Amino acid sequence: MSKLTNVWVFSDNVERYGELMAGARQWGGHVYAIVQDSEQVTRLKSLGADGIYVLEKTSALQRIENYAETLADILKEVNGEQTPALVLMAATKRGKALTARLGVLLNAAVVNDVTAVHVDGADFIAEHRMYGGLAFGKEKINSTTAIITLAPGVVEPAAADPAHDCLVTQLSYVAPRQEILCKERRAKALSSVDLSKAKRVVGVGRGLAAQDDLKMVHELAALLGAEVGCSRPIAEGENWMERERYIGVSGVQLKSDLYLMLGISGQIQHMVGGNGAKIIVAVNKDKNAPIFNYADYGLVGDIYKVVPALIDQLGH
Repeated sequence: MSKLTNVWVFSDNVERYGELMAGARQWGGHVYAIVQDSEQVTRLKSLGADGIYVLEKTSALQRIENYAETLADILKEVNGEQTPALVLMAATKRGKALTARLGVLLNAAVVNDVTAVHVDGADFIAEHRMYGGLAFGKEKINSTTAIITLAPGVVEPAAADPAHDCLVTQLSYVAPRQEILCKERRAKALSSVDLSKAKRVVGVGRGLAAQDDLKMVHELAALLGAEVGCSRPIAEGENWMERERYIGVSGVQLKSDLYLMLGISGQIQHMVGGNGAKIIVAVNKDKNAPIFNYADYGLVGDIYKVVPALIDQLGH
């Protein structure tokens, strides 16, 4: 597997830099990180960046889409017209919005939610999920610069080396012709959980009848030393849990040692996110539920009987 000459890394979520830097090291010879403020410089140095570019802060930069012209200019300056390069970003809503604008400015191909990258000579292939996770598509990128957003949990984060050092450059802001401005900001309750890094996860689905019943799920998770996740309907239908806890094709991809699934049917859209767990244990009262085709251990039973029994046993 050959490598691209330059890989550029940027994320609006600082927690994703570990994965992005690890992928960049696999696929590129020189890795340059772009950060939103100087506070992130030390972290990116330790992750092995060959160079770091710090974006200038302005009031207009409340929306990261406004960075597109600034990023396009530095990429053109460093890469030139013929140097093969990869721009690697986190697959977040804002990241995807930025890649769309950057793709137009650089006349570059864009592929979102990428799960694997293959570089073979002059060929650059990006693999991504299709049809709600039912299949994988492979896209050959023919443009000199490739722009991709990396799905969470597909690359092990890079190990930190505090002794590593590199050149840090301040970038001047290049204003777009039409800036996207933030007129009002409203506080939103955010979850600090990152399920892609959890060692144990307890997931709950439609088998849960009421939001108050999450108390027993959290109690069981605490006894197991686990984080709590959910299927999409619990997060985006019922709004019983934060969006960050949704496991599935457009949510979190688990890499946990254990995934205990409670009342989750096991549809493919969910299992795209849960199938990366080393051991899957399923509890469902429907003996024909699809989840039993994926589970390493399965129990046909009512979670309202099984969970209290587990809490009772683990609490002694």
